[in-house]
Amino acid sequence: MNNPYLETVNGHTFRMIFVEGGAFDMGSADDDPEAYDSEKPRHRVTLPDFYMGEYPVTQALWKAVMGSNPSQFVGDDRPVEQVTWDDTQGFFRWLNAVTESTRHADHLYRLPSEAEWEYAARGGKYHADCFKYAGSDRLKDVGWYTENSDQETKPVGQKSPNQLGLYDLSGNVMEWCEDDGHDDYKDAPTNGSAWIDHLNRGSARLCRGGSCSTTARYCCIARRVIAAPINRVYSLGFRLVLAPHLKK
Repeated sequence: MNNPYLETVNGHTFRMIFVEGGAFDMGSADDDPEAYDSEKPRHRVTLPDFYMGEYPVTQALWKAVMGSNPSQFVGDDRPVEQVTWDDTQGFFRWLNAVTESTRHADHLYRLPSEAEWEYAARGGKYHADCFKYAGSDRLKDVGWYTENSDQETKPVGQKSPNQLGLYDLSGNVMEWCEDDGHDDYKDAPTNGSAWIDHLNRGSARLCRGGSCSTTARYCCIARRVIAAPINRVYSLGFRLVLAPHLKK
């Protein structure tokens, strides 16, 4: 596995974990009795390499880039929350501007595509079908959800990581993805790119991972949630990807 990539912005250093590309079956099987229709049809996706944030974006990183903190549950090591999808785009504009001379050539920071998020949550190339949650079949080992969170976010990295060394993918905060909202996977891209309706982006985006305010079912790797890009709630944050731009 390649070494993690470290970036420093205004004195704050964060870590990006290398995710080797590969192929996996995205979504839930047709015979899964717990699966929602939105998680089907299961389809083969092949992705190139990318880097993903070790943790959800923390309040310390958000403040280093944006200078303010919108979060309800304040703490530098807690995930930033109460950020809309549109807010994340402003964050990435600033982050890419201030790292222009330091980040990998031809790479940009951005939200993960749904496919990148699910592939990484499943453990990447070598662990694509191991667990129900990101790193374990026991959610309490890897995530904060309604039964153990007291309905508030927690500092990142307190639970066990998944096989790639990524923390808090199941629970703590639900995470924005780049994709527009689609009710199922019919006609979804198979190259790992975000599924974007370029002519009319519409009023829906995708979120993944469950949160401190959701039940275990929402923290399953395959679970998808559609939300308006203007949603601003304490249980919704995001995670970084560093990669070349992908097109459908």
